Amino acid sequence: MLLTALEFLGLVAFAASGALAAVRARLDVFGVVVVGLTTALGGGIIRDVLLGIHPPTSLRTWPYLAVCAVTALVVFAFHPQVARLRHAVLLADAVGLGVFATAGTTLALNAGVTGYAASLIGMTSGIGGGALRDLLLREIPLVLRKEIYAMAALTGAVCVWAGHALNLPAGAVTTVSAVVVVAIRVLTLWRHWNAPVARPPEERSL
Repeated sequence: MLLTALEFLGLVAFAASGALAAVRARLDVFGVVVVGLTTALGGGIIRDVLLGIHPPTSLRTWPYLAVCAVTALVVFAFHPQVARLRHAVLLADAVGLGVFATAGTTLALNAGVTGYAASLIGMTSGIGGGALRDLLLREIPLVLRKEIYAMAALTGAVCVWAGHALNLPAGAVTTVSAVVVVAIRVLTLWRHWNAPVARPPEERSL
């Protein structure tokens, strides 16, 4: 039940972040809802497609769609107030990243794929929706920029893989791994740590 509650919290956070980005891009209400849904559900849909789950879980369970659509509509109506809750949205986004990355890895391992593949699928489950959001808005995806986002998801996914290999209790492993992801994400935001970026080539004077 705790993981289900955290999953819905992550859905709300992802839908809100996608809707806010769509509002800033001056999309209409339909566009805001579409981007919100894509951000919240995109990673899970990619995960299910990779695992051969058809139709994807989020398209078979109506509360997923309803929660994300309602969240996007609330953001559209009250976006100035929601924008002021930036820190709360970032924290919820970190929780969603941790839950989706670790739950996706667990699902992949239970489906019988290798630990290497399960870790990549778990990472994709966490970051896929945000990447699709940025592509829809014609931006370079956040995971390809300097912020430490994908690496946090991958770290949690590898922790799940390690726990599974050691035959540790699945629930405890998933929970602890999700906490690791959230801790990394929050710490990097707090300390303003970023991944290295290549320096542009020096311009030579003619």
